[in-house]
Amino acid sequence: MAEPEPPPAAKVYHDGCPGCAIEQRKEEHRGIPYKEFLFVAITTLASSLPISSLFPFLYFMIRDLHIARTEEDIGFYAGFLGASYMIGRGFASILWGMVADRIGRKPVIIFSIFAVIVFNTLFGLSTKYWMAVSTRFLLGALNGLLAPIKAYSIEVCRAEHQALGLSIVSTAWGIGLVVGPAIGGYLAQPIKQYPHNFHEKSIFGRFPYLLPCLCISLFALLVLISCIWLPETLHKHKGLEKGVETAETSATQESVESHKKSLFKNWPLMSSILTYCVFSLHDTAYSEIFSLWTVSDRKYGGLSFSSKDVGQVLAVAGASLLVYQLFIYRWVDKILGPINSTRIASALSIPIIAAYPFMTHLSGIRLGVSLYIAAMVKSVLAITIITGTSLLQNKAVPQGQRGAANGIATTAMSLFKAVAPAGAGVLFSWAQKRQHAAFFPGDQMVFLLLNLTEVIGLMLTFKPFLAVPQQYK
Repeated sequence: MAEPEPPPAAKVYHDGCPGCAIEQRKEEHRGIPYKEFLFVAITTLASSLPISSLFPFLYFMIRDLHIARTEEDIGFYAGFLGASYMIGRGFASILWGMVADRIGRKPVIIFSIFAVIVFNTLFGLSTKYWMAVSTRFLLGALNGLLAPIKAYSIEVCRAEHQALGLSIVSTAWGIGLVVGPAIGGYLAQPIKQYPHNFHEKSIFGRFPYLLPCLCISLFALLVLISCIWLPETLHKHKGLEKGVETAETSATQESVESHKKSLFKNWPLMSSILTYCVFSLHDTAYSEIFSLWTVSDRKYGGLSFSSKDVGQVLAVAGASLLVYQLFIYRWVDKILGPINSTRIASALSIPIIAAYPFMTHLSGIRLGVSLYIAAMVKSVLAITIITGTSLLQNKAVPQGQRGAANGIATTAMSLFKAVAPAGAGVLFSWAQKRQHAAFFPGDQMVFLLLNLTEVIGLMLTFKPFLAVPQQYK
C-alpha cells in the first residue's frame, strides 16, 4: 500500500526581512495590491515622461540652436540628440539591475527619480547642442528605474495579478511616452504659443524649452517624496547573503539557486529579450518619425502641423492607452496569452503604418479623424507587444535574478533604441531629399522600412527562435 504524501512544509518568514514581509502579506491578502500598484504607476510615469517630451519641439530646438545648415539636415542632428538618452541607459542598465538585486529595489528607484529631477531640468536650460546631448546622456545613464520597477511589479503581487502588475508598468511607461510629447507640444516656446501670458524677457523667453522640463521635474519631485512609503520586496537575510543556509522558504531557496545559473544560457529569457529589442527599436523609430513627419512641411511629404497639434493627437492616444491597459488588457492576456496577443498586435500594426504616408492627400476633418484613430490604435497595439514580451522575460527567471535579467533587457533595448532615433533621423533626412523618386518616394520609404522592422519582430515570435517559459507551454 502506497504511503500518503507528506503535507507541504509550512513557510517560514524571517523577522526583519522586507521580502518575507511582502510574501506574508500576499498570503494573508489575496486581492489586488492597489497601493503598491499606484506607486509602480507614478514612479514609472515620472521616469518615462522626459524620454519623449522633447520630440514635438526637437525639430524647432535643433533649428534654434543653429546646428543644421539646411532644413533637410535637421533630422540628422535631431536623431543623435534623441539617441543620447538611450546610449546612456544602455551603458548603465545592467549595473543598475545588479545593484537592485544586491541592495534592493527601493534605493535604485529613489536615486533614479532624483536623477530625473536634476538632469531633466538641466536639459531645459540647454543653450548649446553639446549641453543638450550631455544632459540627455547623463539622464539615461543615471536613471536605472526600468529594470527594478519591472521586478518590483512582479514581486509585490500574487501570481494571478502579475500580468496586471506588468501591464501597469507598460501602461505608465507608454502613457509617459505619449503624454510627454503632449506636455512638450503644449508648453514648449510659451512666448510664441501664449504671448499674453509670458513675457519675452522672462526666463522662458531665454530658455524656450524649460517650461515643459520644469513641469515634469516638479511632478518627479512629488513622486520622490511619495517613495518614502514604498515597501521593499527583496529578501534580505543570511541565507541570501552567504548562500549556505538551508532554505526554509520557497523564496529563499529560489534566490539561492538562481545565482548558480547563467542568464545568458537561459534561452527563454534571451529569445524574449531579443524579440523585445526589435519591437522597441521599431516603437522608438516610429515615435520620432511620427513627430518629425507631422510637423514637417507638406512640400516635403509632411502634414505641416504645429507642436500643439501633435501634442493633442498624442494626448488622445495616451488617454486611450490608459483605458485599454487598465480595463481591457487583462482580458486580452487571459484569453490569448502574451505570445498570441503579441503576434496579433504586430500583424495589425503593419497596415496602420502603411496608411500613414497616404494621409497627406487628406485635409480638414478627414485628416484629423484618420490621424487620431491611427495614433490611438497604434499605441494600443504597441503596448500590447511590449507588455507581452516583458511578461515572458520576468517569468523566465526567479527573483534572485530578476533585477539583473531586466537590467540585461533594458541595456539591450536601450542600445536598440539608441540606434533607432539616430537611424530614423538620418532616414528621414534622406527621404526629404528624394520626394520625386520612382520607387517609394519620400516618406513612403520611411514607413516601408518601419514596416519591415515590424515584420522581423513578428517573425521572431514564432518557433524555432522564441522559446517560452515552462508555464506557457
